[in-house]
Amino acid sequence: MIALKLGVTANDVKNVIIWGNHSSTQYPDVNHAKVKLQGKEVGVYEALKDDSWLKGEFVTTVQQRGAAVIKARKLSSAMSAAKAICDHVRDIWFGTPEGEFVSMGVISDGNSYGVPDDLLYSFPVVIKNKTWKFVEGLPINDFSREKMDLTAKELTEEKESAFEFLSSA
Repeated sequence: MIALKLGVTANDVKNVIIWGNHSSTQYPDVNHAKVKLQGKEVGVYEALKDDSWLKGEFVTTVQQRGAAVIKARKLSSAMSAAKAICDHVRDIWFGTPEGEFVSMGVISDGNSYGVPDDLLYSFPVVIKNKTWKFVEGLPINDFSREKMDLTAKELTEEKESAFEFLSSA
């Protein structure tokens, strides 16, 4: 969506973060994203100059994309999941380029972003020698904090429901 809006290829956009759950509460964050425009790398916010679109339509469209794929195809979104798995395997195998990171659902233990431990939560990570590490120290604004907390709350509730189910089985 960012690439289309800016008239560039998807390869020209990097470091977009997906925080949290794989659900309608996931949060696509472009606060740290970069785009190559006319040979120069600039921040996505600076390039787009459209705060309302980035906090509105962009977020909701990404959050609802799985349901949109299912509705449009009248089929499962399994190919989207398969593509994501392939991308993750590629990233683990080859690592992330210097200065770039990817979003990956990993165990939240030890993160510096205030996400509770023991959740499988999507974070920005770098990968080297087939080992991932959290990207540390990214500033989080109030809008992002609210979205990140909402998706963490959902994951915590899902975890609690799963444990309740398992303990009663």
